[in-house]
Amino acid sequence: MIARGLRSPRLLESAGGLALVLALWQLSVPLVGLSEYFYPSPLRVARAFAELIEKGILPVYVADSLARYAGSVAVGTLLGVVLGVAVGLSRLVSRLLAPFINFLYAIVEAAWIPLFVVWWGYGIKVIVVLLVYIVFFPMFYNTMVGVRTVPQVYVDAVRALGARRWQVIADVIVPAALPNIITGVRVGAGFAFRGLIFAEMLAAKTGVGYLIYEGVSTQHTARTIVGMICMGLMWLVIDNAYLKPFERATIERWGVVVTAGEKG
Repeated sequence: MIARGLRSPRLLESAGGLALVLALWQLSVPLVGLSEYFYPSPLRVARAFAELIEKGILPVYVADSLARYAGSVAVGTLLGVVLGVAVGLSRLVSRLLAPFINFLYAIVEAAWIPLFVVWWGYGIKVIVVLLVYIVFFPMFYNTMVGVRTVPQVYVDAVRALGARRWQVIADVIVPAALPNIITGVRVGAGFAFRGLIFAEMLAAKTGVGYLIYEGVSTQHTARTIVGMICMGLMWLVIDNAYLKPFERATIERWGVVVTAGEKG
């Protein structure tokens, strides 16, 4: 009940702030005096939103973007964790690969797009490979670092009790590396979402990124703003429905994060 009471004023404040921004935006339209192409009003954006919904374009574009994002993040996360653990278990391999991994991690993902287009042409494959690449390196690097920083005394204690190698990995090393893994998830997921929008602008014929680009190229600026709004809403849903619950279910369990209730 208390939590609901706290959320209600915050929700009202957010709604009030949004209403104020929209009102100021609408009032500024006649003052600015520009055409709808340069400065569309909130009402025009709302009409564009309704048109895209009515024609079935927006639901398809949003679904395509989310499918590409979810699949790519899942593959990149799995590869990054598995290879990060495997490499992190060997000090020699970690030292040998660390400079190369840092080198690849430093290359901006957009730099790969022209090369990917040469290899595979424009299409879904370029987007998926790019997003997997974006997610993989934060996941791999953070997992590797997390595995390397697990105190050896924990490993020795479990081995002394007769645990096998896979049990040591599953019961000690991976749980101890979870804070680093969660950091990799957050970084990779955030970068991948931005990479998704950018890649869809260049290599897709559907998706929210393509909607943003198409709106400008066809002089329907209101559609571009609809795409930007959808981009923000999609990230809010991803962050609140996936990332934050995942973080609470893992890091807080191991005592790394102190909640507000525990502080009080």
